[in-house]
Amino acid sequence: MSVRIVLFLFSGILIWSCSNKKKPLVIEEVSLVGSAELDVPKSLSEWGLFEQPLNELNPTEGVIPYDLNSPLFSDYSQKARFVKLPEGATAKYNQTEVLGFPEGTLLIKNFYYELNQTVSNGERKLMETRLLIHEANGWNALTYVWNEEQTEANLEIAGRTIPVSWTNKEGVLKNVNYSVPNLVQCKGCHERSAKMSPIGPSARQLNKHFDYGGESTNQLTKWHELNLLDSLPDQDEIPKLAQWDDEQTETLDARARAWLEINCAHCHRADGPAKNTGLHLLASEQDLYRVGVGKPPVAAGRGSGGLKFGIVPGNPESSILLHRIASDDPGVMMPELGRKLEHEEGVALIRDWIAEMKPL
Repeated sequence: MSVRIVLFLFSGILIWSCSNKKKPLVIEEVSLVGSAELDVPKSLSEWGLFEQPLNELNPTEGVIPYDLNSPLFSDYSQKARFVKLPEGATAKYNQTEVLGFPEGTLLIKNFYYELNQTVSNGERKLMETRLLIHEANGWNALTYVWNEEQTEANLEIAGRTIPVSWTNKEGVLKNVNYSVPNLVQCKGCHERSAKMSPIGPSARQLNKHFDYGGESTNQLTKWHELNLLDSLPDQDEIPKLAQWDDEQTETLDARARAWLEINCAHCHRADGPAKNTGLHLLASEQDLYRVGVGKPPVAAGRGSGGLKFGIVPGNPESSILLHRIASDDPGVMMPELGRKLEHEEGVALIRDWIAEMKPL
């Protein structure tokens, strides 16, 4: 069963760039596969990606789970990720960017909360499942929102707000009005050179071990063995993004740069929506001025908090970067989309990183 989706014209100030000037990115039309109307599955079950019961997320044949070294913060939600390539197709290895996925690829991301994180294997609540679909003319997005019974997820075009409460590992009750993005907002985060593009599954992010039903192996190695990846360099030649929360094996600098990359660099890069700021936050960026050290904002405004530089070495409280990632004010906070809560652990990490920098 499918439903006819009519996508209305979206215009006006819909997505804001990350500059203090708040220059709007105006998206006048959002369409799927180049058309304003398209038959797409109304429910997640119609895609045939998971066995029944659907909420257990047991993948059907050809649907492969994966994980990232440093995932994007999304109001403390957790994610279960999967990929499905067309039969016989392979992704192309890329040393620096997201893998080159063939036409017909599905990237599947399920957002959920463990409702009581003080116990193991407790109840979880699935919020939404997002699909990125590689069509002939590029990547398109669909979002499915889970019903209260957790038996099905249904197509959502306009976005939605869903209240959710959970108990974290410290036993503290947390609450948030979780935001399901509309299609325009999806494009706002996934834009690269004015086109939609995946953010997460790069070689740097996938270069980690994953438990495949009792067998723990490197994900890239596994994909190559499954003929999902066309080639693979020697292991010591594959780049790796740090796990931002791994204090045991990763340096403070590597962890901070990894956090900034996944949370900020989808906009703050040479071909991202916030390129006009001159702030480039990929972990591979070597010019610390471009990372924000001693760099004044392109345009002063409320977002700067009256501060003068992006990063003031040794002085996190005088740094615009920390001011904005710690804020929950919609007119100040960064990232602007995908969160309503402060990522307390991430903010603490960036604060420590700036504090340990040697003053200029």
